[in-house]
Amino acid sequence: MICKLGIRVRPVVKAAATCDHLLVAVSVLIVDDHPAFRASVRAMLELDGFEVVGEAEDGTSGIEQAGALEPDVVLLDVALPDMSGFDVAEQLAPATKVVLTSSRQAFDFGRRVRSSRALGFIPKDDLSGDALRRLTETP
Repeated sequence: MICKLGIRVRPVVKAAATCDHLLVAVSVLIVDDHPAFRASVRAMLELDGFEVVGEAEDGTSGIEQAGALEPDVVLLDVALPDMSGFDVAEQLAPATKVVLTSSRQAFDFGRRVRSSRALGFIPKDDLSGDALRRLTETP
């Protein structure tokens, strides 16, 4: 089912046939090379109502998993061991919403964040379900 926000939704509780009456979870793929970060972000997002459908430790596996899992959102680290998050974002399906993240600030990457196909950037220190929701739910 596609909700009015353009996000494919998976019903968590079946209550009615429209988006307005369903509790839905946005599916997320986390692509980051640090296992502890992936685990903590997974726990945080799941507690905040997101459905984390997978994790990837590098760009190549992130691209593969995004194609196989078709998540609504890919939370993508800018610095991966095999390629940059910017390069990964360019290889993902156009319908996939991408949010970049890093331990650095957006200004450290200059115009690359703004010129990328990502919806936006969230520093890892500021990452939360609310911050991700604000970027992904903007029409």
